[in-house]
Amino acid sequence: MAIQPIRLFGDPVLRATAQPVTTFDKELRNLVGDLTETMLAAPGAGLAAPQLGVSLRVFTYHVDGVTGHLINPDLSLTEEEQEGPEGCLSLPGLRYDTRRAYGVVARGFNMYGDPVTLEGTQLLARCIQHETDHLDGIIFIDRLDREQRKAALKAIREAEWGDGPAPVVKVSPHSTFGAAR
Repeated sequence: MAIQPIRLFGDPVLRATAQPVTTFDKELRNLVGDLTETMLAAPGAGLAAPQLGVSLRVFTYHVDGVTGHLINPDLSLTEEEQEGPEGCLSLPGLRYDTRRAYGVVARGFNMYGDPVTLEGTQLLARCIQHETDHLDGIIFIDRLDREQRKAALKAIREAEWGDGPAPVVKVSPHSTFGAAR
């Protein structure tokens, strides 16, 4: 396991839909280890495999002192919503209030292929939704309203790390525009 470089906004891997994991082997366990070490060193509340350049449906989380991972997540969201500050390790230093579901039930697998159900509210729910978005090629600024997104893109252009190719904003494909279903 090793700390890996985190891909920054503008990297095409962050906009691709990640592939489902079909093989639960040592390579996958190494990926989970790298994700965990990198997330904790950053530090961050979560990290998805595409942020390390790996287009697989895997993410790790560290919320309220609990560290874990989820593979091939399938989410059920509460109707109740929350709005609060959100950031991303792929957009260093940027934070914007983002609307999310207040609670989530996430079903998937652990690195050994065993079924896992993860339930959370508030920060854990926000983290699970944020990381699952990464697996769908969605970045949290895609969930912002037009004015906030415009401000975020301006901040990205002005950031020291923002001198890469022009960013492409992918608006949420969901009819709820990121709100609970």
